Amino acid sequence: MILVTVGTQLPFDRLIRIVDALAAETDEPFVAQIGDGSYRPAHMEWHRFIEPVRFDRLLTDTRLIISHAGIGTVLNARKTGKPVILFPRRAELGEHRNDHQMATIGSLEGRRGVYVAQDAAEISAYLKQDLARPEGDAVLAAHQDLLDRVAGHIRLLGQRGR
Repeated sequence: MILVTVGTQLPFDRLIRIVDALAAETDEPFVAQIGDGSYRPAHMEWHRFIEPVRFDRLLTDTRLIISHAGIGTVLNARKTGKPVILFPRRAELGEHRNDHQMATIGSLEGRRGVYVAQDAAEISAYLKQDLARPEGDAVLAAHQDLLDRVAGHIRLLGQRGR
């Protein structure tokens, strides 16, 4: 499943139209949070807003997030270890008051698990790849390795004490 979100403040019909067209080309399910946008997707499940508990469940279950370049989504992707494709709103297209989302992608582009797309072709290309998980996932894996080694030592000590 792929989760698509535009955040809760502004609609982002350009992103939703692009992803809806791409969803028509695959059997993989998409779930979209579209906010107050006027475009209604035809090829994916959509909701204007998703309650936080359900949204957290979707974050856990998804393999990939496609989103506006909102920092909240980036943090959620990192927390849940999911790759995220960021598609920034552009002020020149009337999608936001300024281009702070362009600045956001400028500072995040190139980080493990964060992918930046500027058009439909780039989103489509990412959907066909096995995308790396964010840096947070690598840290969690390292911690898990340490925990596994400590648990192994404890088991050995327990066996010796019998």
